[in-house]
Amino acid sequence: MSYLGLDLGTSGLRALLVDADGQPIGATERDYPLSHPHAGWSEQDPADWIAALDSAVEELRATYPQFADLRGIGVAGQMHGATLLDASDTVLRPCILWNDSRSHAEAAALDRTEKVRDLSGNIVFPGFTAPKLEWVRTHEPEIFERIAKVLLPAAYLNLYLTGDHVADMSDSAGTSWLDVGQRCWSDDLLALGHMRRDQMPRLVEGTEAAGTLRPALAQRWGLSQTVTVAGGAGDNAAAACGIGALNEGQGFVSLGTSGVLLAARDGYAPAPETAVHTFCHAVPGRWYQMGVMLSATASLNWFSRITGCKPADLTAELGPDLHRPGTVRFLPYLSGERTPHNDSTARGLFSGLGSGTGRTDMTRAILEGVAFGLRDSFEALRATHASLDELIAIGGGTRSPYWLRLIATVLDTPLRLPESSEFGAALGAARLAMVATGQGDEESVMTPPHLSAPILPVPETRAAFDEAYESFRQAYAWQSSRPM
Repeated sequence: MSYLGLDLGTSGLRALLVDADGQPIGATERDYPLSHPHAGWSEQDPADWIAALDSAVEELRATYPQFADLRGIGVAGQMHGATLLDASDTVLRPCILWNDSRSHAEAAALDRTEKVRDLSGNIVFPGFTAPKLEWVRTHEPEIFERIAKVLLPAAYLNLYLTGDHVADMSDSAGTSWLDVGQRCWSDDLLALGHMRRDQMPRLVEGTEAAGTLRPALAQRWGLSQTVTVAGGAGDNAAAACGIGALNEGQGFVSLGTSGVLLAARDGYAPAPETAVHTFCHAVPGRWYQMGVMLSATASLNWFSRITGCKPADLTAELGPDLHRPGTVRFLPYLSGERTPHNDSTARGLFSGLGSGTGRTDMTRAILEGVAFGLRDSFEALRATHASLDELIAIGGGTRSPYWLRLIATVLDTPLRLPESSEFGAALGAARLAMVATGQGDEESVMTPPHLSAPILPVPETRAAFDEAYESFRQAYAWQSSRPM
């Protein structure tokens, strides 16, 4: 038996095939474009997701004979995206993505509305789904009137796979339409957002069977047996399943396009005033909280494009040993910020530049700025009484040993790396498929990986980084107080 985990990311799709023990058989990736038609807009054509999936499956099928014994599929997806469908399931416009900030005014209005935070457990951020639909209602009314279903990106892949409109709790928790404590659509929240329950997908837990693979797809993929499609998960909940972060005290730091600090929670205890996200976990009866910064490796990639140097080359110039904080500061708010500021208008800023400032100084400032942004989330999680004695580090940014040592020091928390690279949202999605098909329960399937030796904070630099962090916070306060 084999199982397929799909990670539908912002820049591409990753497909991972695992065996009955959850061990990787093979993987492949497909990229697709982003569109930014106006400042602050971020969109994608859902047809590109389907093309990426079809192409990835064809490669896995041709390369690995075990694919023929596929029994389950799980989809993890970038959260919050608004995929709008008419009554015939035709896409009405490009999907508005999580990092799109056009609906900041609509988000602020919803967030001020009575009961919204109480029911959703969260601030209404501009990247969430409900304010996107309010923007469409105001600016594209002819499209709004034709909406029969609103699907998140992962749910759109579920529709393609099963023919049914179905979504899981963890992904749906980021819409501002879900009663996150009760794990169900809220009629009150839907009404406040001018939406209806019939426009929502059917809800299941991430470990439940959402449906079975459509016969036409099964035939095309050369499969004769029934293939179960799991409920799936939002990308961070799936990543938590991939590293076994299900219980209180377990969590991770993710250095991807965005930066995430996630803590699994045994109960539901929202704290929207901290700007921490409180969402349903992908497994029943559990939740998680996380702080999110919008531009983590995105900041380094931006500098890479400007300098014409690969990110790995930029970080390699810093050498192996952690430096004390530099005099240059960088605010990593290229697309606004969520935790703790909830400020879609915040923008990036270099300060402390001088005639002697070089590329290496600016690279170091970027890495430090992202580390300080993660500490903002860490402090916000502490305010919710989350206890994280160590963190597993995942994501593309973990390829930089210098960055990891820096983050461990800034957070004053040891970091551990999975010994295998096949841990993350795609593995978590595959594990959800295993549970949905009865291959085991979540505790036996979603176990922690073998970990490297801890990356420890550098104590002799800790006080200096505390001082630099305060300077970082003051730089944001100065920028946010300036007239626009």
